Amino acid sequence: MDWTSSLRVKREEFRRTVKDALAVLTKQPGKDRPHRGKLVEILHFGPNPGRLRMHVYAPPKLAPIGVPLVVLLHGCHQEAVAFAAASGWLAWADRLGIALVLPEQLPSNHQGRCFHWFRPMDVQRGQGESGSIHAMIETALRLFRADPGRVFVVGLSAGGAMATNLLAAYPNLFAAGAVIAALPAGAAHSFAHGIARMAEAGPPPGNDWADAARALAPPGYSGPWPRISIWHGTADTVVDPANAENLVAQWTGLHNLEPDSGIRLPSLPHVVHRIWGKGKLPLVEAWSILGMGHGFPVHEKTRAPFMLNVGLDATEAIAHFFGLAEARGFLRPLKALRLLSDAPPHAPELEALKSL
Repeated sequence: MDWTSSLRVKREEFRRTVKDALAVLTKQPGKDRPHRGKLVEILHFGPNPGRLRMHVYAPPKLAPIGVPLVVLLHGCHQEAVAFAAASGWLAWADRLGIALVLPEQLPSNHQGRCFHWFRPMDVQRGQGESGSIHAMIETALRLFRADPGRVFVVGLSAGGAMATNLLAAYPNLFAAGAVIAALPAGAAHSFAHGIARMAEAGPPPGNDWADAARALAPPGYSGPWPRISIWHGTADTVVDPANAENLVAQWTGLHNLEPDSGIRLPSLPHVVHRIWGKGKLPLVEAWSILGMGHGFPVHEKTRAPFMLNVGLDATEAIAHFFGLAEARGFLRPLKALRLLSDAPPHAPELEALKSL
């Protein structure tokens, strides 16, 4: 392609981006939409090697410059907008005035709408789905005139595993991330390997989880690394809960911390909350929830798939971890604490939690 043709292509891409930006700034939501902000699809956001869809959400009150940007990655059998609403991130975006980027997997890519976190061609920096999500973030940073120092990613299940890979592949892009029911970066290199690691966490590649993450980073990258919040239920039968401890080992290793140096904070009886690192905001935190299955922790009853009422608002806690919200009341005692009452006095899960 000669330079004239290349210039023409770039000019067309710019024109489409401006058109999408105007749509975000002017489109009014439908009367049946539960939020009054602007939620639209961006059709042209640059390179899209992973063939993903991009939605963005701009709350009613958005600062003209320097807003935080949160990227949400849904799990299998979910859609991006529905996940953002059910998890509470749309409501918190309204409250905090933050912009959301909502990548979405297409059924044509994966019948179950799972991100391909286990495929090297989709997690390598600049390639596949990783490259598409990076292009979305770059577009959103320009579109919202967002703060490049306050870009965050949150993911559930397959979306969480993709999030850990993104944190490793683009460590200089993200300030922090949160992963729920997920696996470490570089945990698998094929579909079969991914299924095996979901069933049984297993040892790290090359005997070091931190090195598995470093292998995805830019050559020679030595830090700093993003902060991370890790969430898992002890009764998860989809993703082995031992993956959470592997995540702890991976990210404490990247931050040069000892995995057994975590401090346990006061919490609900069925919740273990540990933190690593000194300072106002910890470098690593881990939440282990007794009796919780595979899903996203919420504190209210809901019929939304993979949203689990365990008396804990994970979104509020994660927003606090990111430094976007003050700590208030994200821990709420359950009226009937079945997670504990259904367990024998010496249940293995309870004993395991006490040892953390």
